[in-house]
Amino acid sequence: MNLTLDFDIARSYKSKSQKYRVITETWLEDNLYCPVCGEGRLNRYEANKPVADFFCSSCNSNYELKSRESKRSVSKGIIPDGAYDTMISRITSLSNPNLLVMTHFNQSVTNLIFIPKFFFVPSVIIKRPPLKEDARRAGWVGCNIDLSAIPNEAKIPIIEDCSVAYPSSVMESYRRLLSLQTDKLQSRGWIMDTMACIDKIPNEHFTLRELYLFEDLLRMKYPENNFIKDKLRQQLQILRDKGFIEF
Repeated sequence: MNLTLDFDIARSYKSKSQKYRVITETWLEDNLYCPVCGEGRLNRYEANKPVADFFCSSCNSNYELKSRESKRSVSKGIIPDGAYDTMISRITSLSNPNLLVMTHFNQSVTNLIFIPKFFFVPSVIIKRPPLKEDARRAGWVGCNIDLSAIPNEAKIPIIEDCSVAYPSSVMESYRRLLSLQTDKLQSRGWIMDTMACIDKIPNEHFTLRELYLFEDLLRMKYPENNFIKDKLRQQLQILRDKGFIEF
């Protein structure tokens, strides 16, 4: 995999964002395989396709690419996305694409992470204020993706600090996570929140008491649930049965 970005292909563009979009999308089309099935390349959708940026002709997986100029990964940062209503509609209808998040620096790809589509729930999408009246698209409401709300294990590294992971390792990580896939958004949210809480515990080994410290935070997210601790224990049992934690 060649990590060098070709800046010559974007010389005719004046906007920096347009340049980077063309450069990064061309790199991905030329270099990346499908992280789901291993197909040798991804195909680019027509410009402004509302569904996604890329698709796999073998397994029909869809991908959206987001990129940023940075040396470090933005796996815990905020990523700007498109229209808020469109994004929420995709997630609630289970039609959102997988996400690829790239960072690049000095004309080279530095990091690339793959987040499976079933790790997205409405709570990870942050609504932005409407554009002001003097803006070209006055009133338009965009959104950001809060990557810090997504469990670490769901952010599969394809490239990490300029080091390329083996495709077999990437696909194996995806297949492992696939056991957590569910079409029920609330169930998906509980699994994600439990894993995210575990990520915040500094020690590899933790107790129920440490996990219960997140009870108040979870009660804010699930105000109608009066049995937060019971729900946490249920999620731990699911994660144990799927091989993600040991009791």
